[in-house]
Amino acid sequence: MVAPSSAAPLAQSNRLAQPKIDPTASVHAFSNIVGEVRIGANVLIAAGTSIRADEGSPFRIGAGSQVQDGAVIHGLAQGRVLGDDDQPYSVWIGDNTCITHMALIQGPAYVGDHCFVGFRSTIFNARVGDGSIVMMHVLIQDVEIPPGKYVPSGSVITTQSQADRLPDAQSLDIQFAAHVGGIADALRVGHQSVDVASITPIRHQQEGDDNVDRSNHNYGSGYGSSQGNSGRLGAEVVDQVRHLLAQGYRIATEHADARRFQTSSWQSCAPIEGSRESDVLAAIETCMAEHPGEYVRLFGVDSKLKRRVSESIIQRPGNGQNGTSQAQSAGTYQSSQPSWQPPKSSSSQSYSGQSSGLSSEAVEQIRQMLSQGYRIAVEHADARRFQTSSWKTCAPIEGNRESDIMAGLQACLADHTGEYVRLYGVDPKAKRRVAEIIIQRPGEKAVSEPQGMASPSSSYMASSAPSHRSPAAGPLPSEAVGLVRQLLSQGYRIGTEHADTRRFQTSSWHTCSPIPANRESEVLAGLEACLMEHSGEYVRLFGIDTNLKRRVSELIIQRPNR
Repeated sequence: MVAPSSAAPLAQSNRLAQPKIDPTASVHAFSNIVGEVRIGANVLIAAGTSIRADEGSPFRIGAGSQVQDGAVIHGLAQGRVLGDDDQPYSVWIGDNTCITHMALIQGPAYVGDHCFVGFRSTIFNARVGDGSIVMMHVLIQDVEIPPGKYVPSGSVITTQSQADRLPDAQSLDIQFAAHVGGIADALRVGHQSVDVASITPIRHQQEGDDNVDRSNHNYGSGYGSSQGNSGRLGAEVVDQVRHLLAQGYRIATEHADARRFQTSSWQSCAPIEGSRESDVLAAIETCMAEHPGEYVRLFGVDSKLKRRVSESIIQRPGNGQNGTSQAQSAGTYQSSQPSWQPPKSSSSQSYSGQSSGLSSEAVEQIRQMLSQGYRIAVEHADARRFQTSSWKTCAPIEGNRESDIMAGLQACLADHTGEYVRLYGVDPKAKRRVAEIIIQRPGEKAVSEPQGMASPSSSYMASSAPSHRSPAAGPLPSEAVGLVRQLLSQGYRIGTEHADTRRFQTSSWHTCSPIPANRESEVLAGLEACLMEHSGEYVRLFGIDTNLKRRVSELIIQRPNR
């Protein structure tokens, strides 16, 4: 149901250059292409895509590439990247690159050849090198990803140091990307010969026919729908299975009735021998069907290290088989992902007196750290110790199973209800700590507060924490305040840089006045001074490791006209 077409343009597009589409490209009539968009040979533009070069232009989509259903490509009026032809572009997408469902490419942006951009991922003001694999729900902003790198699902990459530490893409990652792209290639074969006039009647026939045979659809197109089919897995479960398989893990399932669930006495379902996604999902459904009135959970198995990763409950008694629970009881960790619920026999004390549990961000961060092989540790501090960053360690959490981790966190929260509590990952190989998260503050519910991971959605809740800033202080972003506290607590010094728009595009930053102090109030005052002196420019802060003579944790804290 595809024909070469540039769908209805926006009202103002009569002033814009027209798209240039190679005759061999397949462009769905239900896509929207506006402005100077250069589409190469054998490109597939799927239904529901929006490719708008009405502000920033031109765009280039290289030969053999795909832009799948619901993807959006747009560019800001200012900012360009240098294409492989040494010409400026708002958006450059290389050859044989796959932009998957619901992804967002916001120019200025460069995505190289043979790349994969996963579902709902965002790339803005960044370059992604050739052969890189970007998984699902990823944010890449203001950085350059080196060629051949793997960006795990859920990652937030906003500093160059984070980008430089990314692992190389493995063969399994490349196979997964090829599999997703291959599905669209298979659809393309039958689409080029379809006439535009045939789209409407066929579409109406499908909408009115409840008996349309969809047996040939892959799992990705059928799961996660809102039709209430109890035999279908939720979209979150399917994404988790794909992610685990892409990392080379095997999948296993367990079940437990209400009594066994309370005592964590799970029983294994039939082993899942295959590694094909369709076989694995079918086996998971079989386990759920055989135990309809019980809890069912899945997890990954690392066959090399003989350990289990990323446990998640995908079925609860009376709540359907979608991996989520409708009832919210005390001690339940609610999230958009399959949630974990501690046994009722565990401590019934709530976090921070009235809290109902950890936030979804904290639970997801824990799962991500466990999947990367990190251990979890917890610290606490009263208000006085918090101001001086003199944290005390809670009882060690020995296990690496998600249920053990949650139980250990609950114990620490219950023992220190009137204090600050934070968790962090421990890299046993590098002997360092990663991704600190404050999960409790005095007098508040248990909430997560990512530190050291710059994100537009991050919230350091500076207003609820002790602050040394004066009322007249400028409006520093909460991310900046939280990052400063973290860097100072680790013994780093703080530095700042500024750049106008031209220098920002070429990464030619100027250093602001040095901040020799290590007291929080003086450092924040130094940051505000730099912001005021360069109000119309980009400003970023970074940590300085004086021992190793290196910089850490860069964060842009001001942009022009914002």
